[in-house]
Amino acid sequence: MKRILKDPLLHFLLLGAGLFIAYGLMSKPGSSSAPGRIVVTVGQVEHLAAGFAKTWQRPPTDAEIKGLIDDWVREEIATREAMALGLDRDDTVIRRRLRQKFEFVSDDIAAQTEPTDAELNAYLQAHAESFRVEPRFTFGQVYLEPAKHGSHLARDAAHVLAQLKLAGGKADISTLGDSFLLEPTFQSIPTSEVAKQFGEEFASKLSGLSIGQWQGPVESGYGTHLILVRERTEGHLPELAEVRDVVRREWANSRRVQGNERFYQELLKRYTVTIEE
Repeated sequence: MKRILKDPLLHFLLLGAGLFIAYGLMSKPGSSSAPGRIVVTVGQVEHLAAGFAKTWQRPPTDAEIKGLIDDWVREEIATREAMALGLDRDDTVIRRRLRQKFEFVSDDIAAQTEPTDAELNAYLQAHAESFRVEPRFTFGQVYLEPAKHGSHLARDAAHVLAQLKLAGGKADISTLGDSFLLEPTFQSIPTSEVAKQFGEEFASKLSGLSIGQWQGPVESGYGTHLILVRERTEGHLPELAEVRDVVRREWANSRRVQGNERFYQELLKRYTVTIEE
C-alpha cells in the first residue's frame, strides 16, 4: 500500500483530478465567466501591458492601455457569442488547439516529479541500446577502382598491399591506389558514419580487422580498399554521470507519455463511446 501511495503517477492523477474540480468550481454561474458579465482583472490589464511593452520596448500610455482593454473586451464578446452559436464545434483547428492546451496541463503536472539517481540508472539500464556509445575507428584506406584494373584487380591489389606492408604505418598513401572522392584517412569516426559513407558490409568487416597492419582487400559500394586500422574504441554503455542530462530528459518524456496515457484512460471511463456503422 505504501508503495502505491508513493507512486508519482498516482500523484499525477490526483493533481489532475483536483485541477479539473477547481476549474469546475471557478466556472459556476456568478463568476467572471457568467453570461452577460465580463470582468477585466488587474492581472489581465498587467498582462496586456506587459505584452505591449515586450513588443514596443516601452510601457503603454493610458490611452494605449484603454485601447488594449477595449480590444480584449471585443475579443471576449466575439468569442462568447461565437461559442453560443456553436461556431467552435466541428472545427478541426479549434479541436486540435483545445486538445493541445489540455495536454499542456497534464504535461505540467507530470513535470513536477523529480527523478532519483536510482530511477535514472534503472532507466539507463532498461534502455541501454539508446544510450550505448558506438565503436569508433581511426583508419587509413587506399582505393582501387575495379573498372580501371579489370581482370588484374586482385593482382594489383596484392602488389599495392605488399608495398603498404613493407612501409607499414609510414606509407605515403597519397601516392598509391586510385583517386577517390572520400578522404584517405579518418579520425575517430563512429561505426554508423562508416556505414553511411562506405556501406554496412564495409563497416562490419572493419570491426574484424587487426590493429596496426595493412589488410585487405575490403569491398565497399565504390570498389576495393586496402585498410590500416590505427585505433579502435570499443562501444560501451556510459555511466549515468556521463549522460545524466540526456537520460533525465528521456526519462521525463517517458513518464509524461505514460502519465498522459493513464490519465486519458481514467477520463475515458467517464464516457460511453459508440461507433456507428
